[in-house]
Amino acid sequence: MNWYVDVLKNYVGFSGRARRQEYWMFFLFNVIAYIVLAIIDAVIGSSILGIIYGLAVLLPSLAVAARRLHDTGRSGWWILIGIVPLVGWIILIVFLATEGQPNDNQFGPSPKQGAVGV
Repeated sequence: MNWYVDVLKNYVGFSGRARRQEYWMFFLFNVIAYIVLAIIDAVIGSSILGIIYGLAVLLPSLAVAARRLHDTGRSGWWILIGIVPLVGWIILIVFLATEGQPNDNQFGPSPKQGAVGV
């Protein structure tokens, strides 16, 4: 749960780097939240909760994705490749799942170097 809260606390932090675990744990918690909200919305016959949640996590999602791309040595602007149907999403998922650069890069120090138990 700390991964999710830490990303929300740094919701406009587009600089720096994010580990794979940080990004994918945030993604997992978002998927779980969307499923729960979809069930609640279905019960009450609305879609307002899902819309509100989607708007609330839009900026943090973009920020953590940009930081994740920075960890792989790519600009955060690579997020825009997701606009390309199918192929763009596949490329973006590969970029987000790629292991980060082990040393410092132009976007900052490696987040793994400061992590405990790595």
